[in-house]
Amino acid sequence: MERNAVQRARKSSLRWAIKCFRMSEMRSRIRVRTPITPDPMQMQRRMKIPDQTLPVLYSFRRCPYAMRARLALSVSGQSCELREVVLRDKPAEMIAASPKATVPVLIDVDGAILEESLHIMLWALDRNDPENWLTPESGDRDQMLDLIERIDGLFKHHLDRYKYANRYDGGADRSIDHRAEALGHLQELEHRLTQHDYLFGERLSLADIAIAPFVRQFANTDAEWFAAQPVPRLQAWLTRFTGSDLFLSCMTKHIAWENTGPGIIFPAA
Repeated sequence: MERNAVQRARKSSLRWAIKCFRMSEMRSRIRVRTPITPDPMQMQRRMKIPDQTLPVLYSFRRCPYAMRARLALSVSGQSCELREVVLRDKPAEMIAASPKATVPVLIDVDGAILEESLHIMLWALDRNDPENWLTPESGDRDQMLDLIERIDGLFKHHLDRYKYANRYDGGADRSIDHRAEALGHLQELEHRLTQHDYLFGERLSLADIAIAPFVRQFANTDAEWFAAQPVPRLQAWLTRFTGSDLFLSCMTKHIAWENTGPGIIFPAA
């Protein structure tokens, strides 16, 4: 009996080791979309827009990456010329500035190009951070960036395969598995929210604003199912975010920009 117990323990340890190895392999394969430090080669590329007096932001209203960029620009009071993009017909001017052709893209008045949403957020908040999003009540900037990186990586990996199942191997057959994995990653946020109202204290921070648009996308994929999940603090946090004046002001609908004139001044005066 003792020998059988030892064998079972060894098998259990082996299964756990294999599981840890697979998780490590998955983390190494999944690339986080937004590196924390901008690519130096990206920062060297510039594009001057004739008669430009404000930074130009190419955006798409429903894109979570573009949402979080607009939210940071708005709270910082950084005015820009917003050019709303139709994803099926992207402007040649945007593609010339950023060949990866994804939103958001910001072109500063000096011609500097920022192609990642998190870089745009930090650029705006480093200029002006009136609500102290970069200095949370609990934790620090690096800890916020670490949490954002985890959500942008593994959580987003499963979110995409849940929401857009037909675009990936396994399709709808794996969709529910990816939904469960994504929800598992949100448990970390639920745990944080047992300690205070927001992810790093009793007020909003960079982490809340960078992460909430993706939790919203996950929740809206099947709102009835999400409402039934045992994450009450996360649900309440998301409701506060989506009902806030800041969020609603950043979700105003705009007509698509055409190269016949300037875009919309954002944020609105």
